[in-house]
Amino acid sequence: MRTQNAALPPRRRAEPVAFTRSELTRILGLYGQFVAAGDWRDYAIDCLNDAAVFSIYRRASEVPLYRIEKRPKLAKKQGAFLVVSMSGEILKRGHELAQVLRVFDRQKLKLAT
Repeated sequence: MRTQNAALPPRRRAEPVAFTRSELTRILGLYGQFVAAGDWRDYAIDCLNDAAVFSIYRRASEVPLYRIEKRPKLAKKQGAFLVVSMSGEILKRGHELAQVLRVFDRQKLKLAT
């Protein structure tokens, strides 16, 4: 005979992962520089159960050029932040968002010349 334990709390749904205001400010600042240069034209933000994703598009009808992802479950291992290319290759991964976004520094230099 089974007994139910009334002391167990009800299960809650996990809150979706989201970027903080400071993280979004940093990402949108970078995005604005590339929009001003004419390279990027659209973006999308997805808040999923296990990750927050900022997708960058050249045109809205295409697949994203880059995805900036925040995956808190990987924070202690490889780092919570990563940049993924259109082909699915991880370009940069780390614990700090600023460090991960440096992958775009070379492209900024190309734009300046």
